[in-house]
Amino acid sequence: MASPPLRIAFHAPMKPASHPTPSGDRRIARLTLQALERAGFAPFVASELRTLDMAGAPLRQAALEHRARDEAARLVGTLRADPPALWLTYHSYWKAPDLLGPKVARGLGIPYVVTEPILSRRRRAGPWAGFAAAAEAGMRAADLLLWSTPRDRPGLDFLGHDRLAELPPFVDPGPPPAPRARQTSGGRGAPLRLLVAAMMRPGDKAASYARLAAGLAALPAAAPDWRLDILGDGPARAEVEAMFAPLAPRVRFRGAVSDPAETRAAMETADLLPWPGVGEGFGMVYLEAQAAGLPCLAENRPGPAHVLVPEAAGGLPLTDPAAPGAYAAGLAAALASPERLVRAGAAARAHILARHGIDAAAARLRALLLPLIEGAPR
Repeated sequence: MASPPLRIAFHAPMKPASHPTPSGDRRIARLTLQALERAGFAPFVASELRTLDMAGAPLRQAALEHRARDEAARLVGTLRADPPALWLTYHSYWKAPDLLGPKVARGLGIPYVVTEPILSRRRRAGPWAGFAAAAEAGMRAADLLLWSTPRDRPGLDFLGHDRLAELPPFVDPGPPPAPRARQTSGGRGAPLRLLVAAMMRPGDKAASYARLAAGLAALPAAAPDWRLDILGDGPARAEVEAMFAPLAPRVRFRGAVSDPAETRAAMETADLLPWPGVGEGFGMVYLEAQAAGLPCLAENRPGPAHVLVPEAAGGLPLTDPAAPGAYAAGLAAALASPERLVRAGAAARAHILARHGIDAAAARLRALLLPLIEGAPR
């Protein structure tokens, strides 16, 4: 009789997988659970305690630390009779440190792993100093840290290379998209269909919307005709709508879309996802778009550059964020060749399957976690 799959305790301190608000973080938490299952494990959500403090409020942090101590003690007591083989936490950083995993893993004598850990030395001072210290202490206690982007790797090097490994960002690519047949525009066919799917909030998201609006407004009059659908909502919606007001006849705001199937269908019928990617860790939307065979146009920033299909492999060239007019020029070049967009979309899908698909992630997780489990003291 085959042995039952090894149980893995899972925790997402920033946003639980069951959280009602869609976001990239929730999507990745759910994908990680799916990848662990595909790897042959039996993951379960150990706790839904959320330790996120967006405001940098020491009193809130102290209250969360008190709750975490109680929750960790409860979990150790509950799980001691039948402990999991390993504890895995998705995403610990200075605003949402993992305050459970280190304590529970130590109390149960099991390996402790963190995926997408982020450390910043400058956060050791300031309103998140206590949480930054807690995040760092947890990472120092980890048996393995799985980084996802080159931007995050340097901050972890001092913890020792023997405890670091790469887990590339991943997505469930789903079935192959329907073949695309593009018509040229500019009076000779249908307008090219552009799609954006992003939350509307102040900061980096608003900055990306602003760069996109400016790029579209700067397109030459002779550029092919286009239409833009925007999937998303949030506190900065009025600001975003004002950005695109001069382009109103060509822009449609579709609001928040919570159904992944609806988003996928929109991506499969679009021609281009133009998203500059300001401040994106890697951008889940880039993975989902490429899985749908939708080419992406982004600025040359660490996040997009890490997950988008390279130009040498058939992708669209990244634009220089420091060069005035570069994004508009990239848009104009992309729109000028619908045939190239079709080829770039096919290359994007192939890139996802080879490097960023859930099956590749499952194989990677199994190869990294089994040795830890098998080497753990009994």
